[in-house]
Amino acid sequence: MSRIPYLAPVAAATLLAALPASAHMAVEPAQAAANTTIAVGFRVGHGCGTSPTTALKVRIPDGVTNARPQPKAGWTLTVVRGGPATPAAAADEAALPAVTEVHWTGGTLPNEFYDTFFIRMRLPNRPETTLYFPVVQECQGGVHRWIDVPQPGQPEPAEPTPGLRLTP
Repeated sequence: MSRIPYLAPVAAATLLAALPASAHMAVEPAQAAANTTIAVGFRVGHGCGTSPTTALKVRIPDGVTNARPQPKAGWTLTVVRGGPATPAAAADEAALPAVTEVHWTGGTLPNEFYDTFFIRMRLPNRPETTLYFPVVQECQGGVHRWIDVPQPGQPEPAEPTPGLRLTP
């Protein structure tokens, strides 16, 4: 006898419990091993009121290297460089200044939908710390500035900066 039918209600309850958290900008995964290369997703859960999202701008924290964003159909991708040079990935590549920001602009994400924007990156070797990625979400009729870093012992900010916990 299969256990799969019994798992469906558990999975549904888990998803429903996670829905309130989707109101904020979130990173996926929420934690990752320090000193590894992963794709980090920035999940846009809603627009600004009923207004669609038209731009997403992500600041890359210090210590992150080799940031490479994934293009998204219908959006213009801009990479801002200005940090310390990142070592070349291959012998025939030149070292480039580090990526400090990634901008997706010109697209439209209606308020009733969600989407995830990905950046592949090398995480710093700082286990037991949290990397915060300030994000500005622009809409046709407003803006969300996900730039307030949560502080221990304080109420969560209205627009908290998404964080990625580094594990050993």
